[in-house]
Amino acid sequence: MTAAARPRPEDVAAIARRAGDAILKFYRRDAMTRIKADDSPVTAADDAAERLIVPALRALTPEIPVVSEEAAAEGRVPEIRGAANPGGRFWLVDPLDGTKEFIAGKDDFTVNVALIEDGRPVLGVVHVPALDLTYVGVAPDLATRQRGAAGPRRIAARLRPADGAIVLASRSHGDAAALDAFLADESVRARRTAGSALKFCLLAEGVADLYPRLGRTMEWDTAAGQAVLAAAGGSVATLDGAPLRYGKPGFENPHFVARGRGPATG
Repeated sequence: MTAAARPRPEDVAAIARRAGDAILKFYRRDAMTRIKADDSPVTAADDAAERLIVPALRALTPEIPVVSEEAAAEGRVPEIRGAANPGGRFWLVDPLDGTKEFIAGKDDFTVNVALIEDGRPVLGVVHVPALDLTYVGVAPDLATRQRGAAGPRRIAARLRPADGAIVLASRSHGDAAALDAFLADESVRARRTAGSALKFCLLAEGVADLYPRLGRTMEWDTAAGQAVLAAAGGSVATLDGAPLRYGKPGFENPHFVARGRGPATG
């Protein structure tokens, strides 16, 4: 593959689905949970998925470094800038996003794989193993949803309805008071909770409108979902309106707001 070429989205999606199959072997069973230094849980399922994804991406694109959550937690982070990688291209992987949902036996945990170029996620796959559901986003404007063996269908974020937004919030994280304050000037029809990067995908397929994230996230939590949402016509920006970028020191995100296509007009 040349430096400018991108892998086929279907190949990346296949890797994510294989990781999902590995995760499901532990689903609703004893997954041998341990606690990391940042007090977040990690399970044998996280480890099994990462052991599958990282070598598969390296085989698919040997020239592109891979940054993955569990390896990064252990201090194993490749060089993503420099003469060997002038475009700053790298993979961002969360092998099991929504570990708390997974441990609780809920369905909304995901496998997240994203390709970053020049600070932007240009290809993203969010796979939902328990629902056999896969979302793919390819810049600039190809977003799809696929369930099981059925073919993928295109999806698009919607204009915000005139009767108010459906707002998504994290089930396991977040500050309720901060969210209330943020939404004080918004027209809100309903609030719903969901886990993992699935929230970006619900915006991307036009079943919700707004996802303010006013708590800590890491780049591997958001990159794949942002790729899907952006390809579907939505956006992700920091609170001061700047695009959410990738490859930051420490890979930690600021607070951000993910949106569908904006307010209805006319």
